[in-house]
Amino acid sequence: MPELNPYAKFLDSRPVPEIIASTPAILEALAESIGPDRIALPPAPGKWTPAEILCHLADTEVAFGFRLRQTLAEDHHILQPFDQDKWAATYHGVTARQALNAFTAMREWNLILIRKAPQSSAKKPVTHPERGTMTFSTLIETMAGHDLNHIAQLQKLVPITSAKV
Repeated sequence: MPELNPYAKFLDSRPVPEIIASTPAILEALAESIGPDRIALPPAPGKWTPAEILCHLADTEVAFGFRLRQTLAEDHHILQPFDQDKWAATYHGVTARQALNAFTAMREWNLILIRKAPQSSAKKPVTHPERGTMTFSTLIETMAGHDLNHIAQLQKLVPITSAKV
């Protein structure tokens, strides 16, 4: 049986709301530490550049926002999976700054929704066709784990001479 949250292994001891609220500032610092000369360079052949990782985070923030809203608005909702590699085909020419701005704005909007959602929403079920039935809370935990996974990838791309982020 697949995991409801495939990113749970990335979660740390911090509260999930703290993780998702801190992500935009961490991404800003990482982008600055990686630097303009390296932000658009892939770390290896066939791997996403740091800028493309930021684009992916902006795209997934759109998807998470839609999923969160559908979960709250509809009963017995079935989520629509997406192919991240097909979505990534549009990233060429998008700057890290554009991706960070989009991610930050959408994350702020999603945080407003999460904070305003009634406490009873936490257990509201939603079904992912590949993972099974989960809850509104599981979606938020998945956001946090997904953030931490990509933050770890970006941290590995910070030059050794840069300050640790």
